[in-house]
Amino acid sequence: MAAERKTPLDFTNMYATHDAFRRDLDRLVTAVEEGRSGTAGVRAGWENFKKQLHLHHTVEDAELWPRVKRAVTGRPKDLALMAEMEAEHAELDPRLDAVDDALARGRADGLAELVGALSTVLRDHMEHEEKSALPLIQEVLTAKDWDAFRGGMARAQGPRGAAVYVPWVCDGAPDEDRDRFLAGMPAPVRMLNRAFWTAGYRKKGFWKG
Repeated sequence: MAAERKTPLDFTNMYATHDAFRRDLDRLVTAVEEGRSGTAGVRAGWENFKKQLHLHHTVEDAELWPRVKRAVTGRPKDLALMAEMEAEHAELDPRLDAVDDALARGRADGLAELVGALSTVLRDHMEHEEKSALPLIQEVLTAKDWDAFRGGMARAQGPRGAAVYVPWVCDGAPDEDRDRFLAGMPAPVRMLNRAFWTAGYRKKGFWKG
């Protein structure tokens, strides 16, 4: 009997979120280069970036990597990859703290180097995850596993968090990518984003000034 064909998992949200992190890193680098790191808009954008990244990685650590590790028991190479994912998350914490401290103190000296180091580490991690971890996840996790991870993300965001997360992902995204991301959202979420969330998000003025 032929093996049952596995329905591919949909990584649209994962890629869209990673792209939003990359976009915010670009905005942070530009703000520092232009001497705008102390403005209210840049500080607000940074606070949201930190919040989104912390939530994303916390849920991955709690809901995603453990499922993958259970699925690859007895496969040393794949277990080593999971250890790398967790180590890369931990490596980001001091980089974030260093930038946060410099911004809080209003220190311009050395800030560009700290931001550059953070950008390099986070970009390298996301690329590693996309090229190595996501193909493994596609191989070993079920749709039920993936839905459980996505459910963990939704619970962690909550309604108030979703009101920022959804328009944040869409902010500056190419039309095709934005439409694909929104198409995967429940109809009420798309309606709320169109009617209320986008306008509320714009009023926050992230990265402006």
